[in-house]
Amino acid sequence: MADPLAGHIEDTRLADALSERYLAYAMSTIMSRSLPDVRDGLKPVHRRLLYAMQQLRLDPTAGFKKCARVVGDVIGKYHPHGDASVYEALVRLAQEFAQRYPLVEGQGNFGSIDGDNAAAMRYTEARLTEVARALLDGIEDDAVDLRPTYDGEEQEPVVLPGAFPNLLANGAAGIAVGMATSIPPHNAGEVCAAALLMVRDPDVGLDALLAAMPGPDFPTGGVVVEDAGAMRQAYETGRGGFRLRARWSVEQGRFGTWTVVVTEIPYQVQKSRLIEQIAELLELKKLPLLGDVRDESTTEVRLVLEPKTRGVEPEVLMETLFRATQLETRFGLNMNVLGADRVPRVMGLREVLRAWLDHRHEVLLRRSRHRLAALDRRLEVLDGFLAVYLNLDEVIRIVREEDDAKAALIAAFTLTETQADAILNMRLRSLRRLEEIEIQKEHATLTRERAELASLLEREPLRWRRIATELEATRKKFGGGPLGARRSTLAEPPAPVDISQISAVEREPVTVILSEKGWIRAVRGHAIDPAAQKFKEGDALERTLECWTTDRLCGFATDGRAFTLRVSDLPRGRGDGQPIRLMVELSNEERLIALFVVADGERWLLASAGGRGLLVKSEDLLAEKRTGRQVLNLRPGERAALCVRAAGDHVALLGGNRRLLIFPLDQVPELSRGTGVALLKLKEEGLKEARTFDRVAGLAWHEGVRPRGMADLAEWVGRRGDAGRPAPIWVTRKA
Repeated sequence: MADPLAGHIEDTRLADALSERYLAYAMSTIMSRSLPDVRDGLKPVHRRLLYAMQQLRLDPTAGFKKCARVVGDVIGKYHPHGDASVYEALVRLAQEFAQRYPLVEGQGNFGSIDGDNAAAMRYTEARLTEVARALLDGIEDDAVDLRPTYDGEEQEPVVLPGAFPNLLANGAAGIAVGMATSIPPHNAGEVCAAALLMVRDPDVGLDALLAAMPGPDFPTGGVVVEDAGAMRQAYETGRGGFRLRARWSVEQGRFGTWTVVVTEIPYQVQKSRLIEQIAELLELKKLPLLGDVRDESTTEVRLVLEPKTRGVEPEVLMETLFRATQLETRFGLNMNVLGADRVPRVMGLREVLRAWLDHRHEVLLRRSRHRLAALDRRLEVLDGFLAVYLNLDEVIRIVREEDDAKAALIAAFTLTETQADAILNMRLRSLRRLEEIEIQKEHATLTRERAELASLLEREPLRWRRIATELEATRKKFGGGPLGARRSTLAEPPAPVDISQISAVEREPVTVILSEKGWIRAVRGHAIDPAAQKFKEGDALERTLECWTTDRLCGFATDGRAFTLRVSDLPRGRGDGQPIRLMVELSNEERLIALFVVADGERWLLASAGGRGLLVKSEDLLAEKRTGRQVLNLRPGERAALCVRAAGDHVALLGGNRRLLIFPLDQVPELSRGTGVALLKLKEEGLKEARTFDRVAGLAWHEGVRPRGMADLAEWVGRRGDAGRPAPIWVTRKA
């Protein structure tokens, strides 16, 4: 019979079809690829790798098997993706510099901290570690749910039992659609200690948890130099970051010479790339205090940094390197995970620990029920054995003479079918008196165990006591020895080191020229004639800025981001310069609305076209990276309109509807980033201009125009967020 839907065509709007398919792709990426589960801290590919290796009997005490065999089983049974990506995930699980607690023990070349790739999977071998075995412990005791694999031929676990706190101990990183996760590694002993506090007191405060688990513990060591208050806020909200520095020491040489030796580098920094970066900066003369760098590493990291002169202070030398190289990095914290309900959300430290402990409680319940059912089955059989041992002659007679021995046994001794089957399957040697004694002993032992399990299932305090015992065992097993010892040191932020006078750039006056099409260059000297400057055809001057070669510039764009540029890095000479979009990641739809020299102690008023704004300090606008820093958060379809120096105590705002509003500047909050507050009530006209002024000096809207005092401005003074009044002629007219 022909399919009635064959040849059927249904019209669908392209936008609807794209939305539906993109949403399906996004959910697949979030749920099945990029975000870890809060209960076992694993993504699907890692969970399937460990489960496949457990099915292959690759226990820590067993022999190794080729990684190609493992990858083949994973992609053939559980994970329908490419073998290269699966092998990369397997390799990472075995790298001691990538995993704080490796889940796979590798044999062969599994890469190096220099960024070298692992050997092909046909050459390498692997097996599980004790940590992985702890994650899998109980999976055969119905501890977790199983689901069909992609082809329906096998079963795979939805989540692992997770007796090891893998999410916090090993961390996680991933980028999904519209969301990402970044969790640093921690010390497993400290995580278990914090979890024990929560078991004993479910309402324990965050400060007590952080006393037991003070911060990250990276596999490559290093020194975490982050403010305690910032760390507490990060763990409370699930968002933040940690500043990580290399560990270094000074080695004295002959005749008063010395060198700095770096023995630990920040997490996820490739040593070879770090050395290349330092060498490049040396060649560009951007490290004026450093003479040379040598790599004397073996299996241990050892980078030797020689100062240009022995009169340099080691702290000052390292400060210049920390600011310019990856000897100092920032590891972001974004604990965005899948909860037990499979819904992604950002969790704080207490919520993560609570979710893991609740999972362990569920695993204990399921394993106890599974064991109780097994005990009941065995006790039923033993009860049958004991019942017939008192009359073995009758049992033998029934078996020899009765046509239906099973039914006769059930009728004669009041047995169940299971008991009758067990008796009929019993070997003759089991009829000895000694065997009866062993059965009685086993029955007594299992009866006591069953009573304990029944009590455990009935009383929740007993279950939490058992979980506390398991946590203590995990803490002792993985929190001590070379594997469990803390590697990263937690330190207070170092005292500021003044390196402002240290520069390889000669300080000289320049004028920065920015064209309308975004070409930027620096011309020597101040007071240049803008009309004498030449531009590409169709381009023209947008703004000039007098500064010095040692200055830093801040550019504020229409997408609400702030970018930092060093004047010394700008192209010089009489040419056209360079597109600013090659120096910062600025899309073609966005442009700079402000460009100014960064000075300490200044504040800036940022505002969107919709009339919302905030005050920001100069230091909060700095971003030494191409992507800049999102300072003003914008609503969909909105753009940033103004960036004005906040000097004085009042602000005057002019909308596109030619209405003017003046109010005290202290009504605008000072933030490091945000959406801001309503400054001027607007409809569709947008915010046009803003001026800040001091009430004593008065407001001069245009240069060369007499300032107006507060008495003249009283008509337009109101409260923040008002609609304002029609502006006077001296504001709306051209200067």
